[in-house]
Amino acid sequence: MKFFDRDLWREVFSTLTKNVTRTILTTLGVLFAVIILIMLLGTTNGMKNGFDKLFTGTAKNTLFVWGQSTGKPYKGFERGRRIKYTFDDVKLLNENIKEIEAISPRIKLGNYRGVSTVTRNGQKSGSSVYGDFPSIDKFSKKNLDEGRFLNQDDIDSKRKVCVIGDDAYKLLFKKNEDPIGEYLEINGVYFQVVGVYRKNKNMNFDGQNTIHIPFTTYQKAFNSGNRVGWMAITVKAKYDAQKVLSKIKKILKQKHSIHPEDTRGIGSFNLSQIFKGISSFTTVLKGFSFFIGGFTLLAGVIAISNILLITVKERTKEIGIRRALGATPKAIKRQIILEAIVLTIFSGLLGFVISVAGLSALDSKFGDGSEFPFINPSVSFTQIIVSFSLMLFLSLLVGLIPANKAVKMRPIEALREE
Repeated sequence: MKFFDRDLWREVFSTLTKNVTRTILTTLGVLFAVIILIMLLGTTNGMKNGFDKLFTGTAKNTLFVWGQSTGKPYKGFERGRRIKYTFDDVKLLNENIKEIEAISPRIKLGNYRGVSTVTRNGQKSGSSVYGDFPSIDKFSKKNLDEGRFLNQDDIDSKRKVCVIGDDAYKLLFKKNEDPIGEYLEINGVYFQVVGVYRKNKNMNFDGQNTIHIPFTTYQKAFNSGNRVGWMAITVKAKYDAQKVLSKIKKILKQKHSIHPEDTRGIGSFNLSQIFKGISSFTTVLKGFSFFIGGFTLLAGVIAISNILLITVKERTKEIGIRRALGATPKAIKRQIILEAIVLTIFSGLLGFVISVAGLSALDSKFGDGSEFPFINPSVSFTQIIVSFSLMLFLSLLVGLIPANKAVKMRPIEALREE
């Protein structure tokens, strides 16, 4: 008997449609299991896509290092000494740590949390003013709306130019007013606006009420000398950022005579740990989704197996007649297993359709990531294949139980069954 034999399929569908209500109720377990599995995987992928979008344009292997007050006395220095960095520290790190890809020194006007008064035609804004190199844009990409960002010519020529965020623009300019080429006054020094960046859905460490000016111009205009506020450091992708951070701290502690065990003298933030944490979180969620969905699916196919056991019992005499007429145990087993597969695949495919529609509804409502990091909730082709293969494997596995019971019947005893 061939697998694609027309009579075989006619018998399968005849058996399954004898009691339509029972057949439908039997498939609900697999239906809901597939919906749960695909919805969990889809929403997990949506979260991952949202986080990926949030960090788009941000160098993932990034460290931030700044000076703080020491926590231990050392080499004649008292506790509480303030550590201040200069370009000598930048040069020292570049020369001694090969794992570093780039360093972008930064400095801020006023204290760390403070703002500066920026004026234009009588309008004022309390904005954060940063002295930067063009390379800072590689650490956290700005979404330029007009003009350009700082460039190397601005650094070399110490140009009095600036790039502003859209919040600063709203405070200093009228609606729809062209800011490019206009001048702002910062602490008595005038700067020409060459670019405006707008808010996007990516991570922005500096905020929108922000003004960026060339680092060399900052040094000249505000007499900061060789001082550096803090350093943004990118580590080459093949190296562990946390190990590189330890090397950076060791070198800086030696240079600034900080106690080797002092944890307060050097402040730092390792952005790569955030990425690793998010990646681990989404991986665990995917595993959890397969775990929950797999066991729910197993419960569904077990229900199908139980119903087939009942139908085998009800068809005892029929099976006995078929055996007496020459049907082989292999043919009987094939039909029972095929019934299990048909029920599982039918309910599974219906579950796929419903869950995809559900994910589409979620995407239309939350898929732009405006409420929280949640973009394009969907399942990959690989996940669909794995889910379908799992469903098919389980249907074959549980279909063997009623099939084996059917072939163990002796024809003579089956014929005597009332």
